[in-house]
Amino acid sequence: MSFFCKIKLRPDVEEYLRATFKNDELISAVGPLDAERKYECLLKNLSHPPAFTTVRVNTHLASVEHVRSLLCEEILKQCKGFSIPFLQHPELPDILLIPIIGPRKDLQELTNQVIVGAQCGNAVLRGAHVYAPGIISTSKFMKAGDMVSVYSDIEGKCKRGAKEFLGTKVFLGNGISEVGRSDLFNSNGPMKGLGVKMIEPVYLSPSFDNVLSSYIFLQNLPSSVVSYVLNPQPGEKILDMCAAPGGKTTHLATLMHDEGEVIAMDKIADKVKKISQNAALLKLNCIKTFCYDSTKALATDQTECWQGGPPFLPETFDRILLDAPCSGMGQRPNMAYSCSLKEVTSYQPLQRKLFRVAVQLLKPGGILVYSTCTITLSENEEQVAWALQTFPCLQLQSQEPHVGGEGMMGAGLSPEQLKQLQRFDPSDAILPGMDLNSLQGFKYEDMIKLANKDCIGFFIAKFMKVQ
Repeated sequence: MSFFCKIKLRPDVEEYLRATFKNDELISAVGPLDAERKYECLLKNLSHPPAFTTVRVNTHLASVEHVRSLLCEEILKQCKGFSIPFLQHPELPDILLIPIIGPRKDLQELTNQVIVGAQCGNAVLRGAHVYAPGIISTSKFMKAGDMVSVYSDIEGKCKRGAKEFLGTKVFLGNGISEVGRSDLFNSNGPMKGLGVKMIEPVYLSPSFDNVLSSYIFLQNLPSSVVSYVLNPQPGEKILDMCAAPGGKTTHLATLMHDEGEVIAMDKIADKVKKISQNAALLKLNCIKTFCYDSTKALATDQTECWQGGPPFLPETFDRILLDAPCSGMGQRPNMAYSCSLKEVTSYQPLQRKLFRVAVQLLKPGGILVYSTCTITLSENEEQVAWALQTFPCLQLQSQEPHVGGEGMMGAGLSPEQLKQLQRFDPSDAILPGMDLNSLQGFKYEDMIKLANKDCIGFFIAKFMKVQ
C-alpha cells in the first residue's frame, strides 16, 4: 500500500538506476514487464519507512529477555496502554523487532504548521521527535504549547524563517510545539533541544531518545546481519575500515565477548569521537579508535608502523569488515535523493582502493566482508566480479545467517555465486500497512519474513583469503 509518492531523483540518476534494474541479463531472465514492475516498486518503496524498528540488545551488559521486559514497559507508556509485540529474530538472537503502525490516514492536518528539513523528516517517520535545529519555518504566530502539523520540505526549497511555504511538502503528523517562533528564529543563532513533540505521527514508531542507552542500539536489520556474517571470535584481531558511527564496531566487540581487539578507523575526527562515545556507552573495552584514512592503512615496512595503530603491516588481521562509503541509495525512508550522477558513480573507484588495502591486510585463511547500503550494481555485484578477477587469492563464501535475497543479475556472476551473496532489495517489500487490529492476525513466521524483506537496501559479500 503506497502512501507517499515515489522517490524523487535527478533525471540522469533515474535513468542510471533504471538501466541497473532493467539490464539485459535481468530482462532475459524475468522479462521486460517484471523488470519494469520491480523497478517501479523500488522507487515507491524507498520513500516509505521499513515495516519494523530494529533494536540490537547489548548482550555484553544484559540478557535479551531482561531488556525486552524493560522496553515493553517503556512502549506501554508511550503508546498509552496499547500492546505492541516485540519479536526476537530467530536467526539474529540479539535483535528485537517492533512493528511500525501506519500509515495512519485518519489524522487531521492543522493550519498551524512547522516545516522541517528532509533529513529531520526521515527521522520523524522512524519514530523521532522534531529537534529545533531541524525546523526550517513555522506559521507566523506559532507559540510554545500549540498543536501543529509537521511537514517535510523534501526538495529543500523552503527558506529558513519563512512564515508560509507553498512548495512541495509531505505531511508527517501532528505534535505539540515546545518552543515559539520568536525563540526559534531570533538573532542569537539556531536553538538546540526539542522543537516539536510528536503525538500523532503518520507512522507510529516508539521514540528511543534517552531510553536504555547502555542496553540497546538502534540498527537497521541488514546492518546487524553483517557482524554475524563476519563471525568474529574471542581473541582475534579485527579491523573495521570505515567504522563510523560505530554500530557494527560495537556489535563485533559484543559478539567477541569483548575479548580480543577491534580496530575502528574513520578519517573524520568527529565521527571517530562518536565511535568512542558509543563504545564507552555500551561498556566495551576491546575497541581502539583511530582517525585515519583507510586507503593509506597499509605499511610497506616496519619503520612506518607505530605500536597498536595504523598503518599496519600486511597480513595483520584475522577478519576485516569493509562497510564501504557508498551512494546510500538503499536508505529508507528517502523521498528525494539529491546526489548527482557524478557523485553516485564516484564511489566505485574509492571502494576498490579500500578493497585492495583490505586484501593485503588480511591474514591467509582470514575473512573479508564487504557491504554497502546501496542498490546499484556498480557498487555491489560488479565489485564482487572485479574482486574475484583481480585477486586470485580470494574465494567467495556462503553466508550465515542468510536472511536476505540473492545477488542481482547483471554483473556476469554465476547462479551459484549470486546465491552466496545477500542483497536486501526494497523492491521486494509489499508495504502491507499495519494497524493494531491487523497485528493480531499476523503469524510470527509471517512477521519475520516481512521484516527480512521490508528493510533498507543493503548488500553483503563474504570472501576468504586462501593464500
